[in-house]
Amino acid sequence: MGRAIQASYLEPGTMLSIGGKEVEIDSEMSKNEYLSGKQFLEAKPSPTPPVAPPKKGFVSVSGNKPSTSAAKENPGEKGQMQIIPNPASRKQSSISSAYKRPLLENTIIPQKSEEEPVPRHDPKQPGALVMKRPASAPKGKRIVDVVVDPILAKHLRPHQREGVKFLYECVMGMRSFNGQGAILADDMGLGKTLQTITLLWTLLKQNPIYENPPEVKKALIVCPVTLINNWRKEFRKWLGNERIGVFVFDDKRKRLTDFTRGRAYNIMIVGYEKLRTVQEGLAQGAGVDIIIADEGHRLKTLQNKSGQAIQSLNATKRVILSGTPIQNDLKEFFAAVDLVNPGVLGNFKAFVREFEVPIVKSRQPEATRKDIEKGEARNEELRELTSQFMLRRTADILANYLPPKSEYILFCDPTPTQANIYQNVLASPVFQCAVGNSENALQLITILKKLCNSPSLLSPRNVDEKPSETIAALLSSLPPNLLRHFSPSSSAKIRVLDQLLHILHTSTSEKVVLVSNYTSTLNLLATLLTSLSLPFLRLDGSTPAQKRQSLVEDFNRFPTNRCFAFLLSAKAGGTGLNLIGASRLILFDVDWNPATDIQAMARIHRDGQKRHCRIYRILLKGSLEEKIWQRQVTKLGLADSVMEHKDNAAQFSRDELKDLFRLDQDSKCQTHELLGCDCGGRGQNVSTSDSHAGSPADGQGNVLDSDDSEEVEEDFPDVLTLIKASKLDMKKQERMIEATRGARRGGRTTKSTDGTKSDKQKDKMQQSLSQYSHIDPCHLTTTTDDTQDIQQVIDDDVLLSMLKEEDNRISFVFKKSSVALAKDTDSSMPVVLSD
Repeated sequence: MGRAIQASYLEPGTMLSIGGKEVEIDSEMSKNEYLSGKQFLEAKPSPTPPVAPPKKGFVSVSGNKPSTSAAKENPGEKGQMQIIPNPASRKQSSISSAYKRPLLENTIIPQKSEEEPVPRHDPKQPGALVMKRPASAPKGKRIVDVVVDPILAKHLRPHQREGVKFLYECVMGMRSFNGQGAILADDMGLGKTLQTITLLWTLLKQNPIYENPPEVKKALIVCPVTLINNWRKEFRKWLGNERIGVFVFDDKRKRLTDFTRGRAYNIMIVGYEKLRTVQEGLAQGAGVDIIIADEGHRLKTLQNKSGQAIQSLNATKRVILSGTPIQNDLKEFFAAVDLVNPGVLGNFKAFVREFEVPIVKSRQPEATRKDIEKGEARNEELRELTSQFMLRRTADILANYLPPKSEYILFCDPTPTQANIYQNVLASPVFQCAVGNSENALQLITILKKLCNSPSLLSPRNVDEKPSETIAALLSSLPPNLLRHFSPSSSAKIRVLDQLLHILHTSTSEKVVLVSNYTSTLNLLATLLTSLSLPFLRLDGSTPAQKRQSLVEDFNRFPTNRCFAFLLSAKAGGTGLNLIGASRLILFDVDWNPATDIQAMARIHRDGQKRHCRIYRILLKGSLEEKIWQRQVTKLGLADSVMEHKDNAAQFSRDELKDLFRLDQDSKCQTHELLGCDCGGRGQNVSTSDSHAGSPADGQGNVLDSDDSEEVEEDFPDVLTLIKASKLDMKKQERMIEATRGARRGGRTTKSTDGTKSDKQKDKMQQSLSQYSHIDPCHLTTTTDDTQDIQQVIDDDVLLSMLKEEDNRISFVFKKSSVALAKDTDSSMPVVLSD
């Protein structure tokens, strides 16, 4: 709009001229109010309970005199009202309500005795779970306790009891926000399904207003088609078939009217895709009172057709279940929040402008102090707002109930053949011409991801669908001798997986889950398992929905000699499945969306697991895969910051994230070098405090920018030396020359390569990756003082055996373990145990 300078103090009513427009100062806003961003939401105030109307005097219909209470409350009205006897009402006793016109004698309902409301279940029974009472009741009504059925309450763990209370208060409108929706964002494996079943069963049978019908008559559960049978199984497990009718709409032969107009079914389960075809039918009959959206992160945009179908049903009570509600950006989070509580975050464009942009900007390495202050204030305000209807608990609270979990990031050196093919693909004319086209760039990324898995996946016979013109043109441009090496043996990741499966099968009795995003990769893994004579089951997008649950049950039940591995598609079966029969899981490729990988990893570390879970993520070192994993760290840092108030502010710069199409073969581990960590790969965690050593700090303990010092020492050029031309790295030399030029210019903004920016970036990245131990396998080949310590950090005999082999292709390992609690301590007092 423009800017203006005013010398005098601005008071309400002052007129200014800005950008050719007359502006009047309406009111004064404090700095804290502006930073919080509340005024930009335009959200309606939370509803206030209705105020009961004042009592009025009334006249008894059975006599000629006004009641005593009426005379006391309205002394000025005495003698002003003419009383006309009504012969038809002489037998009626005095009523205790406001005056009404006399009714005919045969329509008068006799008043019931004032008996104490009795709840459905005993609230004084040990372990009883009693819901919060409403603040007031409608006139003439009384409040009764809502008590969770002991059949379910006795199975709920402490965090699940709190979750049921939270959901109940949200959908009943008892919390301080304008809406009746909720988001249950618990980590995978915390029992979101049981909490939801408990909530629905309570609402279907009880109402806090005495003698009113149940709060909910019809409930709709929308979920991925993979989980339909799992939901049906869970209802049968906890409530049996005789207590509740569950209508599963997964067959065209079933009639929707059996649910909408019949009384036999209270619950309907339907897939997201099927919902769009039946939304009009669901609006008929009694309608739907509450909607549960399982894996609700799928409703990621305001234009999502499934989300629009849910909104069209006009059910005010809506609950989203998702272990990863923030996956890519805050726009998707807004879509989820606006679905359950429309308007609570205001207008979409205003939300992006006033919340998403400042928050993301404050997390960039080049962010100024002003950007950081504003972004942190907006992030805190957003967290404060959403905490009223979003509940997030991490898997750490299950440490007393679940065995520990370890995650290993295995960086594999590409084979010479694989690296040669990768470089030729990058240098091909087809690739270079398509880089500037965003549509073709997505195809190129997919090609590189498959090439990381195995060059054989580029062969026409291994492509999932008909080969695209891009792949055909790319293959024709490669040297003919390279095409002969398009075999699984040329893949470093296949070689690592071959070793891992062999050692796992021969030295343990554990089972394993293999996860991939591509059907062609699953075919490749199936061929590998068959060649090793290892029995397996498989679930992907082509598996019929009615057979998926039976596959899961067979895998969990069969011994290792009947079923050693389970091939799983990350997209088709990566959510909701319970594969606790396995204690090892291998992510063979990586997805841009961190939630996809997190959901897949949670398939084995769930309630009922008895073994120590070990998860391996295999990455091709220096390739696109490593850069994608770096991007995942960025997205997870954003999600943690908003939902859990964590200070994981690490961000890679935009230039580094755009540096995708390059194979880095010079570094031992690019991610480790970007951290600037000096642990030497000896299994030590990054210490965030060490990164600040020797840096000046302000009174609050914040590290001050080196740019703030009064003097900057002059950078003198290094002594020149002669090297062989064959050993000269031209790209590195150009970067050094550019950095030297920037330093000589003396400008503060030109020091982004080696100066303050890299220091800030290193510090922030260390915060995000401080939970990982960094291990260089070369320390295991020789006996040193650190060897035993490194072995204890790895804590995996199978992986240790691989790392000690001569032909091992794992060049670096990142390891992270879940927090464990001492078994002999109270569950409310966690004792952190180191690795």
